[in-house]
Amino acid sequence: MNSKFLTRKISSGIKRSRIAWIMILASLFLSGCVKYDVGVNFDRPNHGEIVQHIKLGERLTSFSGDSATQWLNSIEQRTKRLEGKVKRLSSEEITVTIPFNNGADLETKFNQFFNPVEPQNSTKTSEELPKIDSKLEVAQNNLLLLSRQVLTYDLDLRSLSLIANNGNVLVSPGAVFDLEFSLNTPWGGRSIEKSANSIPPQTYGQQMLWKLQPGQLNHIEVVFWMPDFLGIGTVFICLFVALGIFLRYSFMPDPQTFLAPTPQNQ
Repeated sequence: MNSKFLTRKISSGIKRSRIAWIMILASLFLSGCVKYDVGVNFDRPNHGEIVQHIKLGERLTSFSGDSATQWLNSIEQRTKRLEGKVKRLSSEEITVTIPFNNGADLETKFNQFFNPVEPQNSTKTSEELPKIDSKLEVAQNNLLLLSRQVLTYDLDLRSLSLIANNGNVLVSPGAVFDLEFSLNTPWGGRSIEKSANSIPPQTYGQQMLWKLQPGQLNHIEVVFWMPDFLGIGTVFICLFVALGIFLRYSFMPDPQTFLAPTPQNQ
């Protein structure tokens, strides 16, 4: 097989793949979309959950049901590898729950889920979703009684903007993909918007919600505080010891008085 024939074959395959995606996304635009919600929930400093809700449009599953099913199955497999649970609400809708123990565990599991290492013998379909770069980082500083957490999330969704033919956009990515990221912490958080790609959040009590922008770079940075139970326990032990010493020398007689010899009557 000469190089020119191979090049034409590869180009033809890429073109067919792009056309397939355009047809799928066009059908989504007419009815339904891909709704993907990702939430990070801290219920206490050493425990939380990554919660995901995925719902595919009916037109997508009817047009390319096998590919959609394979994608949902891959999500289920990745979840089980991370000791999570999957609940299938329907053939097009699932919820995913992955527990984590601390910020470092959250960072590891989140990045492993969204950047999986696929087996070498795995097969890929031409209709699979474009590659998306996702990176989450959690930095933690302990300040005796409190722990300062800084969560940074960078998501590159520019690959979703390749819905065009000869440079003419056929479908707006925002009309097809409904993507959200949320953070729940006991005391809420504060968003840091120092990047040109930063997204301002919507706040609902202790929940912060970001509407992700398909076709763009998305940057999220938020600071939140958590009680440090290890530091609180250390302070409690020190106070308990200090109280014991105070009571010992304030209300109990000196043991030396019991050891001193009693005077003899002459």
